[in-house]
Amino acid sequence: MIWRNAVRYITCGGRSVSQQLSTGRREPMKYILVTGGVISGIGKGIIASSIGTILKSCGLRVTAIKIDPYINIDAGTFSPYEHGEVFVLDDGGEVDLDLGNYERFLDISLYKDNNITTGKIYQHVINKERRGDYLGKTVQVVPHITDAIQEWVMNQATVPVDRDHQEPQICVIELGGTIGDIEGMAFIEAFRQFQFKAKRENFCNIHVSLVPQPTATGEQKTKPTQNSVRALRGLGLSPDLIVCRSTKPIEMAVKEKISMFCHVEPEQVIFIHDVSSTYRVPILLEEQGIITYLKHRLNLPVDDKSTMQLLKWKRMADRYERLLQTCSIALVGKYTKLSDCYTSVFKALEHSALAINHKLNLMYIDSAELEPSTKTEDPVKYHKAWEKLCKAQGILVPGGFGSRGTEGKLQAITWARDRKIPFLGVCLGMQLAVVEFARNCLNWKDANSTEFDPNTKNPVVIDMPEHNPGDMGGTMRLGKRKTIFTTNGSTLKKLYENVDFVEERHRHRYEVNPELIPKFEERGLKFTGHDTEGQRMEIIELEEHPYFVGVQFHPEFSSRPMKPSPPYLGLMLAASGKLSGYIQNGCKFSPSSRGSASSSRLFSCTALSSIQQVGI
Repeated sequence: MIWRNAVRYITCGGRSVSQQLSTGRREPMKYILVTGGVISGIGKGIIASSIGTILKSCGLRVTAIKIDPYINIDAGTFSPYEHGEVFVLDDGGEVDLDLGNYERFLDISLYKDNNITTGKIYQHVINKERRGDYLGKTVQVVPHITDAIQEWVMNQATVPVDRDHQEPQICVIELGGTIGDIEGMAFIEAFRQFQFKAKRENFCNIHVSLVPQPTATGEQKTKPTQNSVRALRGLGLSPDLIVCRSTKPIEMAVKEKISMFCHVEPEQVIFIHDVSSTYRVPILLEEQGIITYLKHRLNLPVDDKSTMQLLKWKRMADRYERLLQTCSIALVGKYTKLSDCYTSVFKALEHSALAINHKLNLMYIDSAELEPSTKTEDPVKYHKAWEKLCKAQGILVPGGFGSRGTEGKLQAITWARDRKIPFLGVCLGMQLAVVEFARNCLNWKDANSTEFDPNTKNPVVIDMPEHNPGDMGGTMRLGKRKTIFTTNGSTLKKLYENVDFVEERHRHRYEVNPELIPKFEERGLKFTGHDTEGQRMEIIELEEHPYFVGVQFHPEFSSRPMKPSPPYLGLMLAASGKLSGYIQNGCKFSPSSRGSASSSRLFSCTALSSIQQVGI
């Protein structure tokens, strides 16, 4: 049901793109296409999110679409080293991590059809061909694939993504990859056509390019940007704004050179250099007049002046840069060589650290390096990994798949449990916490998950048959589901402001064996949350421990800067020694916990939830 939530044109009586554009809308939809040049990973997602944030802060309703030119249907079967983390949406869509950026920046809830891939487009067109929709015609890239792209974008742009369920006014579209990639040609051609159908006053192209600065000369080079813009123009799109990325602020002479050789006015060249945090990017864009430009270019009903929301952003960015105290968290995982593999986890920890006026010191530890076998093979790595773990004020074991490194994660969990170090286990991290407790507290030495040992005599974690049919893509227990708290004494329930249930996003196909629950609870490992049927265990908490929590869901996907995820906030509070005071104060920060006098005001949970439309 790929098109269930968004694509309604199948039942539109076969109307063409231009017919749909001209019917029934009181205000035409505005489209902002963000493309990239020179290299991938240049920051298009942050730029697109920041532009959306600025426009939303001006009172406009904004949605976002990410286009990935790969042939995969979705990101669900990727290794995190291929494309970063797999972000999960409310409807169970497994999508590119940039949709996580959009949700955090804009405080919206997107759908799986907000992520378009070549695989989805071709699958849709081929299905139509098989049904006979193109009977008698030769199905070609132009017009059939390009029309399908335009229709998908146009229909998905109208789907409400805010809490008020009103139709968006602006759609920010990020085209993944780099201009000139063969995989993206069909999408470029689709938007070349679309700019005329949508009309100039409703379509804007922002091109993000790199201005390198070789260390040998120290000179900022504009030639890569010139070539990238030339290639874009050769394909039929002309950039309205050129956003130049660089390591250091760019000189005015460079701006004038890019303006002259790329055939744009100087005010259409914007510079974004590397900054201490992504909170600063919307501020840099606003300071260079992007509101004024977009207002006139797209006839937007907004003021030229900064809004209150942007001032909040600036205060948040300033506060982030003034933080003095540090809290060290060890992330023990198997994908630690690339930070994008745990983007949402890092952001959730950062949001929580900001809420308690601490800087986050996140130490990535490859779990395999904690294992005894590493001590024999590479003792230096082994001792360095354990040195990090010993320094940590809190320990986090995130989700993952596969057996590699699981013994190292179990070692870290034992360390946290024995030494009363605050611990949070997410998804696989929770399952391994149950395995560790079974082995070391219940004395079931061969206890394991059937994912790693199908023949174990003590299967404390088992698979869910209905979510393991053989196909790998899209078959897990996915998306937003309800977790019901079973006891009022739960620390996590208090952190969630004493609600009876929460709804969080899931991504797993294994669960704690419900038949063994009484054995664990007799020894102090409490299962304080379960699903609506009471069969699937969602939350564990260990008695007589400052903070030993495991959750089957992924709370990091719903964390926001102004409303940090409660499980992650609990970990940061416990690691900084503030959890008990925070709970005793009704889950509000007391004046004594606000840190130094230079720190800005901290928010209570209630105040956090009242602030809307601001966040990463």
